[in-house]
Formats: sequence, C-alpha cells, structure tokens
Amino acid sequence: MGVVAKRSSMTFYSDGTSHYSHRVRIVLAEKGVAVETIDVDPSNKPEDLASLNPYNTLPALVDRDLVLYEADIMMEYLDERFPHPPLFPVYPVARAQSRLWIYRIRQDWCGLVDSLMARDGTPAQLEKKRKELRESLISIAPIFGEKPFFMSDEFTIVDCVVTPILWRLPVMGIELPKNKTTKPLLEYRERLFERDSILASFSEQEKEMV
Repeated sequence: MGVVAKRSSMTFYSDGTSHYSHRVRIVLAEKGVAVETIDVDPSNKPEDLASLNPYNTLPALVDRDLVLYEADIMMEYLDERFPHPPLFPVYPVARAQSRLWIYRIRQDWCGLVDSLMARDGTPAQLEKKRKELRESLISIAPIFGEKPFFMSDEFTIVDCVVTPILWRLPVMGIELPKNKTTKPLLEYRERLFERDSILASFSEQEKEMV
C-alpha cells in the first residue's frame, strides 16, 4: 500500500466498454476532476490492480491511500469530495429517491445490459433480452416529458447512470421507435449526448459505439 500513499493525483482504472466505468467517468467529467485514467483490457489486467482491489474488478478508483472498487460508491464519494456541481439532491428524501432510482435501474436494466454487451446467451435468449429492455425503456418514456432530466430539473447522479445505457443501445441492437410515446425519451437522450461532460467522458471504444 506504500505505492498508493505516494500517489499525488487520483487514478481511475477504467474498462472502456463498461457502462459501470462510464458512469464514473461522467461524474469525473461533470466535476472537472484532474484524474489519470488508465484504460484497462478486462482480459489482461495489470498486476497492480489485484494488489489494490481484492476482487480484481473494474472500475477501481485510487485517491491517495483510499481505494474504491464499486462504481456507485465511487460516484457518492466523488460527489461528497467535490461538492460542485452537486449531483445528489441536498434533502434526505430526494437523496433517498435518487438512490432508489439507481437501485431500480440496476435491478431492471443493468443485468440485461450486461448480458447483451457480453453477448451472453443464445440468439433467441439475447433477442428476448433486447425486447425486454426496449419495452421497459418505452414504458417509462413519457416521464421525460415532465422535466428536462430524469425526474429532475437539474442533471443528477441518476442521469450519470442512465446515459451509458442509452449510449450503448446501438451496440446492443436496440432501436427505439420514433413516435409520440417515445418522443420525450428521444429528446432527453439528445440533451444528454450534447452535454459537455458526457462528450468529455467517452473512452475510445465508446466513441465507436454510435
């Protein structure tokens, strides 16, 4: 751990294809944090990652002698460590609601995204997962007509979680229909993809996903 203590800057071990790494990179970009991002091939991880992270997983964030290896914990830490602009709401009820949305996204969408990105399953199984994710997105599309961001007037931590999933839809073989129902979601997606922090967050692999 002596090596970690000597680090003068923050280091982020990132998987350029992972939506979990991407959500943290968006937070880092939104906060304007000076960070050394190390793009790691998940099938060929550097030896020092295993010494820092007992699970040898990605992403991993090193800040001096602190090592974090769970994306959602990294996002909360970064929001507290660099309070401006705030990504979690100030009030406890609203903060709890944000955490609940992140939990629901993890339960309802993240497993499907993980399988589709890894192409884990038979063609029929993958098509079933595509359909499930597409229909789930379409079902919540109208809520984006109420506020400019995810249930919020301001860009928040929940948008940081949703953006990487929407960015990966083409790679997952999912196309959202263009109709009255999906219009709010498609416009929300355009707002996100034009945001400076989102544009700054992309890995080389992600730039090729469109």
